[in-house]
Amino acid sequence: MKTELNVGVLGCGPIAQAGHFDACVKAANARLYAICDVADDLRDRMAATHAPDRAYADYADMLADPDLDAVIVATSDAFHVEASILALEAGKHVLCEKPVAMGLPETERLGEVVRRTGLTFQIGHMKRFDIGLQAAKEFIDGDMGAMVALKAWYCDSTHRYAMTDAVQPRMIRSADARKPREDPKADLRRYYMLAHGSHLVDTARYFAGPITSVDARLSDDRGMHCWFVDVGFENGTLGHLDLTVAIRADWSEGFQIYGANGSVTGKTFNPWYYRSSEVDIFREADGASIRPLGADGHFYRRQLEGFADTVLNGAPQTGADIDDGIASVRAMLAIAGSVRDGGRVALADVTGDL
Repeated sequence: MKTELNVGVLGCGPIAQAGHFDACVKAANARLYAICDVADDLRDRMAATHAPDRAYADYADMLADPDLDAVIVATSDAFHVEASILALEAGKHVLCEKPVAMGLPETERLGEVVRRTGLTFQIGHMKRFDIGLQAAKEFIDGDMGAMVALKAWYCDSTHRYAMTDAVQPRMIRSADARKPREDPKADLRRYYMLAHGSHLVDTARYFAGPITSVDARLSDDRGMHCWFVDVGFENGTLGHLDLTVAIRADWSEGFQIYGANGSVTGKTFNPWYYRSSEVDIFREADGASIRPLGADGHFYRRQLEGFADTVLNGAPQTGADIDDGIASVRAMLAIAGSVRDGGRVALADVTGDL
């Protein structure tokens, strides 16, 4: 029985350097078998640093390698769908960076391929592998009883880069790196929603289940984009989401959840600190609060190990799957539509691209 997954990383840019290479090297049940990038200088530098078995300039060549089991798609967002489909069609399992796609038609097209091939497809919402959030989820699904309300927020900070530069490795870039035709940051509303809103939406869905409708407002003032979103959940939970980029303060991310038999509050740190969320779980029955330590804060390694466990052992998939990805894109489209047209938007009614 195979005990280690041979993983190839597509793209040697910042997200691979900051998270995925280290995750592959440290994972208990996966290994960095291959890397792939069209930029020779960048690929050679990363190969020398992380020592994969193979280094490819051509993605098709990597996918043709019979010893490759799975691919981590760590490219720009615009390339996620096509890169994932090529891997799935080649018989490789896929862990794709978030957001899975930039629009609904391509997300649904990817979904068709995932279902047809029957291979494991996971989206890189690594916050689902935060021990604090996992403890909150266990309480929510068990002793908390019926959920009444959820508030969650994701507020990026003007000081974020000064703080993360101190803890991240220096990013190596190449003039020959493949770039999307359009500058992803040309439309900041779309960029912030895809980069940050996708995390917030997925966290809300992880805790409270399917979102059915949204009513959103946006303030774009003094360099801050602030979305306040009233959320309707399928289970009747009352929801409120706050996405703000960028606040004049420290990074602020967290949640408050109220249930019939208790409550949960959480403070989530910038992910590059690799620090699990501080989560306080209150049980009404005995009036006691607990806070899990969450000593292992390497979310990227933990998500890869979960992915590998599913592929190797058939373990239940605990990460976000393609249906979660489709639902997340629908929610972001609905938020954009509500801001544009005013009023509540049902997710079932949305179409198109962000």
